[in-house]
Amino acid sequence: MNLLNTVPSSAPPCPSLPLHTHSNLSKSFQFSYLKPSKFTSYGARLCELFDLHQEQVPYEVAWSWQKDIVKEKKAQLENEGDCSDTLIVLQHPSVYTLGTASTKDNLNFNINNAPFNVYRTERGGEVTYHGPGQLVLYPIINLRRHKMDLHWYLRTLEELVIRVLSSTFSIQASRVEGLTGVWVGNEKVAAVGIRVSHWITYHGLALNVTTDLTPFKWIIPCGIRNREVGSIKGLLLREAQSSNMAANGTNDLHSIMHDDGGLIGITRNSLIEEFSRVFQLEYHHRTISVPMLYERNQSDLLYSWSFLEFLFFFNGFDFASSGANVGCEVSKLGASEAALKYKIN
Repeated sequence: MNLLNTVPSSAPPCPSLPLHTHSNLSKSFQFSYLKPSKFTSYGARLCELFDLHQEQVPYEVAWSWQKDIVKEKKAQLENEGDCSDTLIVLQHPSVYTLGTASTKDNLNFNINNAPFNVYRTERGGEVTYHGPGQLVLYPIINLRRHKMDLHWYLRTLEELVIRVLSSTFSIQASRVEGLTGVWVGNEKVAAVGIRVSHWITYHGLALNVTTDLTPFKWIIPCGIRNREVGSIKGLLLREAQSSNMAANGTNDLHSIMHDDGGLIGITRNSLIEEFSRVFQLEYHHRTISVPMLYERNQSDLLYSWSFLEFLFFFNGFDFASSGANVGCEVSKLGASEAALKYKIN
């Protein structure tokens, strides 16, 4: 078993979750209570909302956090017969993630010299890219209280994005038969990939708002050839140029196209509003400190590292001679993720 050949020595040398690369992570986040959607009726099902849309939360931290929440909801289901719903909104630093259907054939780079960290996950679908300027929604909801139908759930997530693009930006988006995600012409603007365990969902959707699309060129996004990837900003700029609206200054929406933060904020507001509408939820806004997420993740890693040492030892792997390179990547993963990534049997 040659584990080193499976390690993406990606990228930057790897201190564990380097805080110095995220200067804005040292603060705690305080948010005002988000008023219930005008589309939700009195007595609607409550959903806790963690809104970190202005922050870049490392993928491995958010992944671990989701699974912790799923575990808590399973326990709540077992003990109380029901559980609340949760929505997480955030951005990620640049990263590639592979779903259960992913193959290396859709990577246009050497996995041992990847431009960014690469994670194999348990979500459905193929390879995709997450990065700054892309809003990611992680709904962790109990489908028993909505509809126990995965096809319906996927189509509802797509419908959410289609409504946002139409109502907020006058962008006419659609689905493509046989494919997952949301499209504007030949360009995919939103990817959807989910995992469901005991009818509790996690992972979710990613919408390109102001995203630099260059990293998509280094993969075959979602394994789909002969199609492009687009962003809201790119679509609006193209429309503005063709209609000369930017020059005329007649549309406030087009005047904000050059303000990435403003465009992210508008999109976030619309996504949250439409999510509450399509799932008939009323938000209970929760606050969290991103450093607290780091601490939770690091605590898990202390256990995972010891467990992985045992696994490698049991499989005859010599940590003393090769552990430096492997440990660099393992330090970013929990035991279960590392088992997926390194294919430990």
